[in-house]
Parts: sequence; C-alpha cells; structure tokens
Amino acid sequence: MTLPHTTAGVQALWAEARPDLDTSPMAVVGPLKRIQRLLAAATEPLYDGAPLTAPELDVLIKLRHTAEPVIARRLAESMSCSPAAISKTLAKLERRRFIERRASPADRRAALVTCTDSGSSAVDALFPCQLAVEAELLAGLGADRERVIEALNLLAAVLERNLRS
Repeated sequence: MTLPHTTAGVQALWAEARPDLDTSPMAVVGPLKRIQRLLAAATEPLYDGAPLTAPELDVLIKLRHTAEPVIARRLAESMSCSPAAISKTLAKLERRRFIERRASPADRRAALVTCTDSGSSAVDALFPCQLAVEAELLAGLGADRERVIEALNLLAAVLERNLRS
C-alpha cells in the first residue's frame, strides 16, 4: 500500500474507514502542516553550526526590537507559546549571554528580559539569511502574493478569536 500524498487522499481513506467523521478541517490544516514542514526543511540548514536554534531566533527577534524590558509571561503570550517553553528557551539564551534577566521591581516573581548586544548581533547575522531563503521559496507566488497574505491573515484572526473565546 502506498501512502497518500495529499490531504484529499488522507480524507478519502478516513471517509472509507470512518464515514461518521467530519474531515473537512483537514482541508485547511493539512496544507498548513505541509507548509510548516516545507519551511522547516528549507531553513534547517541555516541552523547547522549557527549560534541559535530557530525557536531561539524567534524569541530574540521579538526582544531585539522591544524598547523596554519584557516580562517572560508577556513574551510567551505574544508568541502563543507556553510559559514553560519560553522559560526553557530564555534559560538557554541567558547561559550564552544573548539575553539578560533581572527581577521586576513591580513584581519580584517576574523577570524582566532584554536582548544583549551579543543577542542583537546574533539576530542581525542570522535573520537576513533566513529571510533570503524564505524570499526564494515564496518568489513563485507572483501576483497571488497579496491574496495569499490576506487569506493567511484571515485564518490567523479566526484562530486567535476562537482561542480567546
């Protein structure tokens, strides 16, 4: 038996095995997962031997352009990550001196996080390489680019709204 290569193929298998299931969400989620895997595969070589992992770069990018120190919990919320995941990433970044954490004067239990100069330098060196890979991947969109952006922003807004309610 060969594995199905498309979301429609997987949906057809489920329709046969479990006709009672509504597999319609797969029509949206399947391509999103495929896109996520393709992006990861394309950018993965950038991180071989790099001073940062992809999640660490994402955190540092947020901090790089934040004028004021940020509470870790707020950083987690802004990135739709768990506080535990952010805390683990921040600990790794702090050990390598890419960020600094200090106690908040308003709440001793909360740490204020800032990007260090070496953290900014690491972002400034790696992020342009990531952008170049992404630009090359997306070059084929042509005139459809704005339509894709609009659809993705609509999807993100719907998901955010549904997660909040």
